[in-house]
Amino acid sequence: MRFTKIINARIITPHEILKNATLVVKDGKIDEVFTGAIDIEAHIIDARGNFVSPGFIDIHLHGGGGYDFMDNTVEAFQQIAITHAKYGTTAMVPTTLTSTKENLIKTLETYELTTKTHYNGASFLGVHIEGPYFAMSQRGAQDPKYIRLPDADEYNEILNRFPFITRWSAAPELPGAIEFGEVLRKKNIIASIAHTEALYADVIKAQAVGYSLMTHLYSGMVGVIRKEGFRYAGTVESAFLLDDMDVEVIADLKHLPAELLQLVYKIKGSDCMALITDAMRAAGTNVTSSKLGSLEDGLDVIVEDGVAKLPDRLSFAGSVATTDKLLRNLVKNVSISIPEAIKMLTVTPARIMKVQNSKGKIEKGFDADLVIFDNDFEIKNTIVGGEVVYQKF
Repeated sequence: MRFTKIINARIITPHEILKNATLVVKDGKIDEVFTGAIDIEAHIIDARGNFVSPGFIDIHLHGGGGYDFMDNTVEAFQQIAITHAKYGTTAMVPTTLTSTKENLIKTLETYELTTKTHYNGASFLGVHIEGPYFAMSQRGAQDPKYIRLPDADEYNEILNRFPFITRWSAAPELPGAIEFGEVLRKKNIIASIAHTEALYADVIKAQAVGYSLMTHLYSGMVGVIRKEGFRYAGTVESAFLLDDMDVEVIADLKHLPAELLQLVYKIKGSDCMALITDAMRAAGTNVTSSKLGSLEDGLDVIVEDGVAKLPDRLSFAGSVATTDKLLRNLVKNVSISIPEAIKMLTVTPARIMKVQNSKGKIEKGFDADLVIFDNDFEIKNTIVGGEVVYQKF
């Protein structure tokens, strides 16, 4: 048996912060949590009075460190996982972009190869396919030449071949999207609403067949609209009205300002609100120009004002955020408590991704995915499965 002991810690639970606490890890799992010290022979990590929290779970990101998942190389997958681990991410859901079926299949094949390799970074929780079944008017930075209607032959081939697909984002108002949602539900895959013109009636129909999550709330979706003088609740209002509809938000203070983050939190609460980076390849770098999607045929973007934009500056093209920044933003700019902000990076995304029995909490028997950070939310240590994958001190 291998023991690791984290001492002198402020341990964050969903409800409180335990001061001067000790956490014991045994064979990659959390074994015990104590207030005070305990005498046990183990490898010691001194937290030096810093916070210890469950590792951050990012359920929507495209890249980082100069790589995109759709580069379709094992190196890209590994380096993205290594890059984001430096900022506290211990588990992630690699996300694709709208593309050809052939390119998407290459990405999925590369994911499968990567899961058989060893690297010192965040673990993977399956693949999130974002697109190509979107409303053209709400495409954002999704490449319009690949956007299309749900194709049963296409998605059934992909779903039957790759069992590790865990979520798929689509516009539920499109012809065939309800049938698509029914297929996803039968396969226990999360159906998520994205890049859509769906109104309340559309969202109700979608929820009835299993659509349970809003992809990057506010981005790529409509709010209240008017038709012939009458107002209709849009996708955003539908998310607020449906108590059991989960939402994810890009909390980089660029895609959503502090007041909208406050509004989402006030209505949905930490139980139904997950923080995501939606990071593209420039995250964790200092570049001023980059590509969204693969290097081969991705879209050129510029990076300025702390966000990626299309060259005409009329639309954002993904964020360059990391999970530590999301936490810092929520606490310092949105006035949300540390335990509540941590919950939206751990407990809630773990439940959404159906890994709530093994990840997202500091609790006996859970995976020892842990982050140590200071009062300024600077990451000091990242631990995945009991192994230190990043260390600053």
